[in-house]
Amino acid sequence: MPILKVAQLEKSYRMGFIPKLHKVLHGVTFELPERSITGFLGGNGAGKTTTIKCLLGLAYPDSGSVRFFNNEELSEDVKKRIGFLPERPYFYEYLTGLEFLEFYGQLSTRLKRNDLRQKSENLLKRVDLWHARDKKLKEYSKGMLQKIGVAQALIHDPELVILDEPMSGLDPDGRFYLAEVIRETAREGRCVFFSSHLLNDAEALCERLVIMKSGVVTYEGGLEPFLAKMGEAAIIRYLANGHEENRRVETDAALQAEIKKLLNEGAHIVDVKKDRNLEQAFIKHGLRGGGS
Repeated sequence: MPILKVAQLEKSYRMGFIPKLHKVLHGVTFELPERSITGFLGGNGAGKTTTIKCLLGLAYPDSGSVRFFNNEELSEDVKKRIGFLPERPYFYEYLTGLEFLEFYGQLSTRLKRNDLRQKSENLLKRVDLWHARDKKLKEYSKGMLQKIGVAQALIHDPELVILDEPMSGLDPDGRFYLAEVIRETAREGRCVFFSSHLLNDAEALCERLVIMKSGVVTYEGGLEPFLAKMGEAAIIRYLANGHEENRRVETDAALQAEIKKLLNEGAHIVDVKKDRNLEQAFIKHGLRGGGS
């Protein structure tokens, strides 16, 4: 049974000075398996945030269905099993980082005071904010607020974690720490579903992808099958006459022939990599654009 099953989701808004019906989601359908990390990708305006709002009851779809866990509709009990970081979270700026996590822990868990304190401290360490535990949130940078927001989403040990642009505003060091938190969360048996426009991070983290364009799911499946659509091109990195060089080949057959040729010429093969990445795949398949 999937952790989340979305079927034929439709959503429209009235927009403009003279309101006209503007359709945002067109039959959005996908599933999330257990114990997985799924990237929710698409250009600006593709419908990712609207979809997430519909999943969590923050917006009401015109039609379609959303089912969680054992085919359950969204309810108060189901919400307790979900962790969520919105794209633009609100923070109580007068609280310290530690107070903020303890406050949310009191709302969403039944942990005793000492246990909650220990859990909050552990989460602060996991997201690399232990040094800022006693600082008020108004003193946090945007990246630090993103980290504390992710910690808040995990405070009650949810089974499904939904993160809307969690890497936004983070420097490379912060993205590294947060990526480790996401991996560790999945290793603990949870399902992580996160939207992102940072394709390098998504490629490094995700096992699966759900890709949207103009309110439609254009791809759902594994990362590798999507990248495989790029073809068989590869880059050979080798040493010849003391210099490192690269050579690109277009097919697997040409790759084998080129490696044999280089070895016969006395070259030392350093490595061979497929010449493909998520950024290239998006451009090739016209997915960088937004839409409604």
